[in-house]
Amino acid sequence: MNAKKGHRKRKTDAVITERVYAIREEKRRCCGQKIKFYLKRDYGDDLSVSTVYRILNKRYLLRKRKNEKRGKVLRRGEKPRQVLQVDTVDLGSIYAFTAIDTFTREVSVILKERLTAKAGEEALSEQLKFFGYVERIQRDGGHEFRREWEKAARRCTQKIRTAKPYKKNEQAFIERFNGILRRECVGWIKYRRTDLPWLQEKVNVFLTYYHYDRPHMGLEMLTPHQFAMSHLT
Repeated sequence: MNAKKGHRKRKTDAVITERVYAIREEKRRCCGQKIKFYLKRDYGDDLSVSTVYRILNKRYLLRKRKNEKRGKVLRRGEKPRQVLQVDTVDLGSIYAFTAIDTFTREVSVILKERLTAKAGEEALSEQLKFFGYVERIQRDGGHEFRREWEKAARRCTQKIRTAKPYKKNEQAFIERFNGILRRECVGWIKYRRTDLPWLQEKVNVFLTYYHYDRPHMGLEMLTPHQFAMSHLT
């Protein structure tokens, strides 16, 4: 009796799956094509790019289904608290959860020891004490913006949008601020967890300067605080 012909489902080995996640984090959230290259070069694992992305999509928000819309991109809000962009900065054993109002350029930076959705939820709660209610939050596809973070965010905003992967212009405001944070405050040092208390204080001092003393070219040389005050209703 002839065996039935057909394609058999293959499950990707758990070890390979963890390798995909590890490469994604170690290589600065690189794309699927590069992960495929590193897997083949370093481990001899030959995965297709589609399989790499299938694995990544179990943990990260990289691709939406064809019938699931991401929503309109608002690169800059038209009024205060209309659009908040959020992101993270890797500082070694400390992670900075950053957020910016794209209209006023007001920002919040909360440091955490872990890059998890739970840490993201805690950071968001602190950030919303500063921003208050916001109409829309835009994030990238990092796992720190899933699960607990997403549940908390949906309670305090009308809409959550995930930026398209590798489209830096969609997150331009927060990416630009992250660069400012590095250049003018934290640098490129790899910090230890024990550095968190004094580093958060250092960041807080910088944010006071940023909001009240640092003129912003995009705001006609007003500070973010001055610009925000001029648009109070």
